[in-house]
Amino acid sequence: MKVIYTIALLILSNAFMTFAWYGHLKFREWKWFEGWPLISIILISWGIALFEYMAQVPANRIGFQENGGPFTLVQLKVIQEVITLVIFSVFTLVLFKNETFRWNHVVGFIFLVLAVYFIFKK
Repeated sequence: MKVIYTIALLILSNAFMTFAWYGHLKFREWKWFEGWPLISIILISWGIALFEYMAQVPANRIGFQENGGPFTLVQLKVIQEVITLVIFSVFTLVLFKNETFRWNHVVGFIFLVLAVYFIFKK
């Protein structure tokens, strides 16, 4: 069950993180954000990122072996990175339709998935 909680919280965390880090790039398309100064956008992103931390910290505490979880620290980090790439890819394809994925992006993602394989190999 800790595996499911950890991964679910990492997915939630990364959804908030991706929106906090990159979602503001779409703000200029929304009328009510027009002309807002950068400091306001930074504060909004920090507010969104707060929810990232509210999921990331428990995910790491629940998932970490030394706290009774199923994952080593390295495994947690690699899982988090792969989740980040998957969420970022979906986010990009949905919100940034002018961005395209090229063959080298796919190859890089494959190498990251292979990294997961090797990190978990005993």
